[in-house]
Amino acid sequence: MRLTIVGGGGFRVPLVYGALLADRAPGRVTRVVLHDVDAGRLAAVGRVLAEQAREVPDAPEVVTTTDLDEALTGADFVFSAMRVGGLEGRAADERVALAEGVLGQETVGAGGIAFGLRTVPVAVDLARRVRRLAPDAWVINFTNPAGLVTEAMSRTLGDRVIGICDSPVGLGRRLARVLGVDPARAFVDYAGLNHLGWVRAVRVDGRDQLPRLLADRALLESFEEGRLFGADWLRALGAIPNEYLHYYYFNRETVDAYRRAERTRGVFLRDQQARFYEEAGRPGAPALQLWNRTRAEREATYMAENRDAAGAGEREEEDLSGGYEKVALALMRAIARDERATLVLNVRNRGALPGQDDDAVVEIPCLVDANGAHPPTAAPLPQHAAALVSAVKAVEREVITAALTGSRAAAVKAFALHPLIDSVAVARRLMDGYREAHPGLTRFE
Repeated sequence: MRLTIVGGGGFRVPLVYGALLADRAPGRVTRVVLHDVDAGRLAAVGRVLAEQAREVPDAPEVVTTTDLDEALTGADFVFSAMRVGGLEGRAADERVALAEGVLGQETVGAGGIAFGLRTVPVAVDLARRVRRLAPDAWVINFTNPAGLVTEAMSRTLGDRVIGICDSPVGLGRRLARVLGVDPARAFVDYAGLNHLGWVRAVRVDGRDQLPRLLADRALLESFEEGRLFGADWLRALGAIPNEYLHYYYFNRETVDAYRRAERTRGVFLRDQQARFYEEAGRPGAPALQLWNRTRAEREATYMAENRDAAGAGEREEEDLSGGYEKVALALMRAIARDERATLVLNVRNRGALPGQDDDAVVEIPCLVDANGAHPPTAAPLPQHAAALVSAVKAVEREVITAALTGSRAAAVKAFALHPLIDSVAVARRLMDGYREAHPGLTRFE
């Protein structure tokens, strides 16, 4: 089986390859094609993968290319992990937003909108190429903003594009851990959009264990989301929000923390990864060792500003292991081998989540088999959550329209309608700032 990774020079690619190395079942991936526009990054990641595979018999073959059509031809699965504009673009997104006193995070608020405006045309072009060159392939999208980009690609690929994210997986794993149950036995009732969802029940052997968790303050504040949001707020919600909802529920505090920080997350990652790629590109460098060291630092500082704003302390050791590569592998296995699985995925709604139309991409537990992902009918979200989901979905739709048409009016509307941007005047200034920061956005007139 052949897997193509678009964005194959990305820092997290070794996580995916590591999961493939551990898969010894029949029908596994035997050939991995890495595509990237940056040959230097491809070479550095290729060295890391070669070291990972050194002691593994029959490791999947790795091929690198900067030719996208060549990479896609013959693929069974296409993993999309692009970063249009690179980390320099992310740093600019944060800078422009913070100058206006609003959030510039890469998937939430102004930063997410700017990232979407840059990314959607490239993602749609990828979808069209897949349809032409590998019409039977399944596309697994991790390109951020993941839900928005998956929806844009689904207009070309339909249900053959599926978005993944490690946030719901990590949340479910933490809840199982504090409840003292095997994650494999726990069904996590999760619903919303990417980076905008809530756990409404944790069922173990048919019984919901969430009320027990909510009733125990010490237990509730013993894990990441409990410390971020506080027991009182979680009890008021009667649910456990995805960690990214901290940007909504504690927006002022988070923006203040970002402004006080010595440097933004984008600048930190830009500088950190520049060092890694430079060092890993040197002949004879211990590429895998360098990657492991860089990754440990990256994971430990994840959402550091939010934890600082909440006084949540350091991340737990158990939460530093990532997880999206495990979702990708489980998804590929379920489809390729008909190994039925239940996974939280970003898929077209098709009537599953009340309040959203059939074509809206939502994040929800799905039954996965050889025919793809099937979202079962879910209970409605409570009114406050449904209202927020609908507001953000409306913004996503405006971003897609703007990105595909070059309409400045639609882009400004997307900024202005976002719940974390409180002024049309600010929305207009944001658009002007992003047009100045990103040459590719000068087409918005």
